[in-house]
Amino acid sequence: MPCGEDWLSHPLGIVQGFFAQNGVNPEWEKKVIEYFKEKLKENNAPKWVPSLNEVPLHYLKPNSFVKFRCMIQDMFDPEFYMGVYETVNQNTKARVLHFGKYRDVAECGSFLNLSFNAYVNANQARVSPSTSYTPSRHKRSYEDDEDMDLQPNKQKDQHAGARQAGSVGGLQWCGEPKRLETEASTGQQLNSLNLSSPFDLNFPLPGEKGPACLVKVIKPFIDLTLTSLLSLRRDASALLDPMECTDTAEEQRVHSPPASLVPRIHVILAQKLQHINPLLPACLNKEESKTCKFVSSFMSELSPVRAELLGFLTHALLGDSLAAEYLILHLISTVYSRRDVLPLGKFTVNLSGCPRNSTFTEHLYRIIQHLVPASFRLQMTIENMNHLKFIPHKDYTANRLVSGLLQLPNNTSLVIDETLLEQGQLDTPGVHNVTALSNLITWQKVDYDFSYHQMEFPCNINVFITSEGRSLLPADCQIHLQPQLIPPNMEEYMNSLLSAVLPSVLNKFRIYLTLLRFLDYSISDEITKAVEDDFVEMRKNDPQSITADDLHQLLVVARCLSLSAGQTTLSRERWLRAKQLESLRRTRLQQQKCVNGNEL
Repeated sequence: MPCGEDWLSHPLGIVQGFFAQNGVNPEWEKKVIEYFKEKLKENNAPKWVPSLNEVPLHYLKPNSFVKFRCMIQDMFDPEFYMGVYETVNQNTKARVLHFGKYRDVAECGSFLNLSFNAYVNANQARVSPSTSYTPSRHKRSYEDDEDMDLQPNKQKDQHAGARQAGSVGGLQWCGEPKRLETEASTGQQLNSLNLSSPFDLNFPLPGEKGPACLVKVIKPFIDLTLTSLLSLRRDASALLDPMECTDTAEEQRVHSPPASLVPRIHVILAQKLQHINPLLPACLNKEESKTCKFVSSFMSELSPVRAELLGFLTHALLGDSLAAEYLILHLISTVYSRRDVLPLGKFTVNLSGCPRNSTFTEHLYRIIQHLVPASFRLQMTIENMNHLKFIPHKDYTANRLVSGLLQLPNNTSLVIDETLLEQGQLDTPGVHNVTALSNLITWQKVDYDFSYHQMEFPCNINVFITSEGRSLLPADCQIHLQPQLIPPNMEEYMNSLLSAVLPSVLNKFRIYLTLLRFLDYSISDEITKAVEDDFVEMRKNDPQSITADDLHQLLVVARCLSLSAGQTTLSRERWLRAKQLESLRRTRLQQQKCVNGNEL
């Protein structure tokens, strides 16, 4: 057992030890996985592993053991590697077997030649690189991560494996990411590497500066799909430059960027992330004592947390408690299932009545940004709609997927600000972008453009629209803002609101909004019968305006309302409360319609 090796700084030495003991027997691969799993179970061991999300690249030793959180952004074509190969010493003629599983190139030292005639030399296919980008968090809002237990990857066949690799970059998250050095020193690092940064890291959102990596996976041991969020533990070949290949110049530039800019990492352990909130256990579905204890402890204090959050959002919405109720329901909504093409559980809210030429919507977004792990504000101007690229499209010259703004991970809060929209002409790309937004809202899918055809990718994005009148985009629910106060200085008011909330209370809000998304929910037969009878009675009283769509929306509101109170089944009380909220919302819209004519 190669116990003497430093598993953090020299993981390939550990792998070499197991390979030397077992030779071509594939059991060595299982032992490598088990070894690193056991190491990560030691006290505080996961915290010893440096993170590429937080540690500058030049602080990391090449071929060291690191961790990385990322989102899959693209998958390149398969590449080939040698699972096991043999070298011959020119002087002694000694033959030695080597493994190629966690290496980009075959290692042949001085006086060593690669034996191409050896029967053990096996070219194997790696299932392509995948491009990913990294969610960042802001230090002022989130505590340090609780490191996650990882699941081992499945083993490849003897001498064989399929590697998936990907480059990874940064999504505009909730604020400035945690770093171990300042932006100035980061700039000095790039200058010291003589990088003029002509290379396009292909981030989905404009202005991103997160790390990018080529992630290589031997055989997909978990379901790898675009926009999946992963937590990886692996060897980082940080400064290994690519070999010459037969790709075109453009493909070479995209698929093999300088390793000093885009490091290569070989996955040993990986976990598909259920969520990215560092304040919660990594997997909320596990029936582990630690997870169950955490959930039950928080659920016992759920009622006061909801009351505090409702008060906080009421102040943020200028005293409008009804709008605050609907904002809570929106923030905990999620697509929990799909029936044919219909996504169930989505709840897009249009907050109309927002003051024009005001900083209200910008500051409201800041409030939401402090509550959710991932968010993005889309300023819906004519220029942005005509010039921004919303839909990812295939570049066949470079053989890569060029990212688009709507290539977002699940549970991202997308805030669309329509108050900035003015008169103007939408050109063809602008019309396509509006259509893409409408499809995202209605069907929770993004149609990627492959030139000769389109491919649907399902998503789960919470869309919140702020507008002056009724939104141009479809929405499941429109709530008209009725401010009870107009602050003379909006920025000062919102800043004082945020500063008045203790960090511990903010963290409770964050746990609340994430945890409730993953609670199981059901409706008993008795309540189902009562709901049906209620709907029939509503149709009798108002057959013209009550439709099946209204019933569907009532059920969504009742579901979110029940979950917001920590109840996993619908009660008669919550159903009546949902009807009351909907009645208040509709009455408000009718009153506004009478005031402003056909605006709504």
